[in-house]
Parts: sequence; C-alpha cells; structure tokens
Amino acid sequence: MRLEIVIIPVSDVDRAKRFYGDLGWRLDIDHAARDDYRVIQFTPPGSACSVIFGKNVTAAAPGSMQGLHLIVSDIEAAREDLLRRGVEISEPFHDTGGVFHHADGKGVAIGPNPQRRSYASYASFSDPDGNGWVFQEVTARLSGDVELGDARFTSEVVNAVRHTATGG
Repeated sequence: MRLEIVIIPVSDVDRAKRFYGDLGWRLDIDHAARDDYRVIQFTPPGSACSVIFGKNVTAAAPGSMQGLHLIVSDIEAAREDLLRRGVEISEPFHDTGGVFHHADGKGVAIGPNPQRRSYASYASFSDPDGNGWVFQEVTARLSGDVELGDARFTSEVVNAVRHTATGG
C-alpha cells in the first residue's frame, strides 16, 4: 500500500500551476474535459507521491490543507533553493521537545536542531492559497529496532519509537 496522490484545494488553477512549476516540480498532467473540469498533477523531485489540484476536483476550501511534509536531506540547502526561486519560507526551526513540531508554535525554537538530529529540523512555507507545507530534515530513517542512545535521533524520538515497537 502506498500513498500516491494528495489533493490540494486552490482558488486559481493557473496561479497554482505557475507556483508549483516554479518550485521545480514535474508537471505530469494538465487535463481539461469541459469548461467546468480540469485536473493538474505535479510531482516533487524524488517523490513517489504527487499532488493534484484543479477545477471541480475537491470540495475542500482553498488553503485548507496544512502540514504537508516534504522530506529533505539538508534543511538549509532546501530552504535556500526556495528562496532563490522567490518563495517566502520560514527560518529553520526545531521543537524543544524533540519529537515533532507543535502546530501552536509552543516549544519551538528558531534554528535547526542544534545536533542536526534526523527528523528534528523544519521550515515552513505556503502556496498562494495558504496550503501549508513543511520541510522536515531526515538524514537517517527510523525503524522499530532503533537502539537507545542512537545519536542520529533525539532521545525523545528513540523512546517514542521503542515504546511503540514494544506495544507500550
């Protein structure tokens, strides 16, 4: 089972097409069947999952998708790439609790995770409609057999994974 498509609600299809194209994403489909139906599909570089938006493809309100995560190996390089492309993006940030960022902004500190632990650094941006994207820096993948003290991850992440893997 794989996640293949995420539908993004937008108000202006052509504006969204320009935005996602300007990100350097691959345009897979731009299909209009009638005046009241159009589907556009883009795929981020290196991703197996694509996004679709268009006219009459979702009833969701434009800008209502939040927390869409794009995994990057270097948060600062990915952020610089978007800045060069003219996209407004937050400064890198990390959660002081070490597991995941808080939507309310509490427990969040400016700058990447000081030890650059995997899964611990973020930067956020939005498309023109306000759909929210988050870069998350992942340099090593977690598994259920991660060992205590593994310095690639925050201790909070290791404990959470080990607790889940043992059925706790």
